[in-house]
Amino acid sequence: MKRIPILLLFIVLLQSCQVSKNKKAGDDKLINTISEQLSYFPEIKDTLDLKSSRRIFPRTLTASGKLHLVGKRDWTSGFYPGVLWYMYQLTGENSWKEKAEYYTSQLESEQFNDSNHDLGFKMMPSYGEGYKLTKNEKYKDVLIQSAKTLITRFNENVGSIRSWDHNTDKWDFPVIIDNLMNLELLFWASKETGDPVFYNIAVTHANTTMKYHFRSDYSSYHVVGYDPETGEVISKNTHQGYADESSWSRGQAWALYGYTMIYRETKDPKYLKQAEHVANYILNIEKLPEDYVPLWDFDLKDFTNEPRDASAAAVMASAFLELSEYSEDNSNTYITTADNILTSLSSNKYFSAKGTNKGFLLAHSTGSKPKDSEVDVPLIYADYYYLEALLRQKKLAN
Repeated sequence: MKRIPILLLFIVLLQSCQVSKNKKAGDDKLINTISEQLSYFPEIKDTLDLKSSRRIFPRTLTASGKLHLVGKRDWTSGFYPGVLWYMYQLTGENSWKEKAEYYTSQLESEQFNDSNHDLGFKMMPSYGEGYKLTKNEKYKDVLIQSAKTLITRFNENVGSIRSWDHNTDKWDFPVIIDNLMNLELLFWASKETGDPVFYNIAVTHANTTMKYHFRSDYSSYHVVGYDPETGEVISKNTHQGYADESSWSRGQAWALYGYTMIYRETKDPKYLKQAEHVANYILNIEKLPEDYVPLWDFDLKDFTNEPRDASAAAVMASAFLELSEYSEDNSNTYITTADNILTSLSSNKYFSAKGTNKGFLLAHSTGSKPKDSEVDVPLIYADYYYLEALLRQKKLAN
């Protein structure tokens, strides 16, 4: 593994001194600020006629600044319940739990949705966090069925779970780097049921992704297309990045988080090494912004006009904090990097001004710049991983 350049290490150490003076997750002031901001979300379940509207989950803001709601089939639908569960953990207030239970329950039928790979994204923040906190047996049953549904998309020839069913004109069997995040559901199900099938599929998918998704510098392609009959790699693309050979920032964050989680679940050192390689790539990027919040693609050089992606930063912060618990050589660097990211995200530059953005916590995320979709806006998953990172920061501090 390459060493972090001396200049970058100096900057990290210098900023860590500044971080110690800022509020962190354990501080009541920050928690109160977050609680107050989230209270500005409209009480969706009380303002909509649920018989006529299926869109109840906040995702982002429209171009005109209105709250954009999505239905339960949207890949982001589980993150708002997850935000509510995290707030219950941070505050202990039952009002957050009651809201979390309501929005979680609205996803119940998704346990049978086999139309995409996003069941982990939907169910682990909602039912998964809910089960951790309540031990509700119904939540457990929903999660196990969700895992059973997810593995129906596994192809033995490819050795991966199929990601998308759309864009069939481009890919016969597409697998995206994001799909690593859904493996946590399978690892959980294997532990809960004792069935190794879930575990074996998750590990096989992780190995296939490690073999074909990464370049020699451990940057990642977004989409790898396979022949479903032979398993042969047909194409490699970076669908949401600047170019096929560029490094989409959130994709790198998914890779960092994914292999850190996979090491946690398997304790296989090859996954720890992979996570550290990806971390090293991120930390050694020559033009990583001083505030540690990346542009939407790491290969862009225009720091003035190109939008940032706070969601990528939030995912990275959470991943770095967990990785610090496993890495013998780089733990302090990972903690310091995560602290600096969270300091930036908690600053006025990225944290929404009181009462603005309809209650979203973070501004300046980018969904898909090539499609001009959700550019420089709040995104619910940015808020989710920001809160997760704050909880992990609090855990390490304690």
